[in-house]
Amino acid sequence: MEPLWSAEELADALGALQRSIRRRLRAGTTGTRPRGAEIELLRLVESRPGLGVSEAAKELHLAGNSVSTLVNQLVRDGQLIRETDPADRRAARLRLTEAAGARLKDWRQRRAALVRRQFDRLQPADQDALRAAIPALRRLAENLREEADRP
Repeated sequence: MEPLWSAEELADALGALQRSIRRRLRAGTTGTRPRGAEIELLRLVESRPGLGVSEAAKELHLAGNSVSTLVNQLVRDGQLIRETDPADRRAARLRLTEAAGARLKDWRQRRAALVRRQFDRLQPADQDALRAAIPALRRLAENLREEADRP
């Protein structure tokens, strides 16, 4: 008997969900449309003010030069503040600007409203299944992060 699901189907469904949410949020954005990596970096800096560029790259599992380029763009766009680390003049520490804080707040509100609208369209059994799956999906995400952090 074949399993009712496959790991590939789960990965495809999660990827499609994430892409759909990002596309819909980008479509409703005025001004420059944020890329996924920009939002991820801004969210990370918001949760850990003073984070360094190399720490951010490690946390996001991106190449240091990619994050450095992204930081430069976000500084130019007035979204991030890069300050010299007083303990190590070669290192930079990152903080959000007020504009970035407002941008993230707007993004979160629009994302929650979008998902809430679509969730409310589902049948009660599907809603219950999704609610029940949240803890397992969080554990799966944590397992993936832990595996990525291993040498």
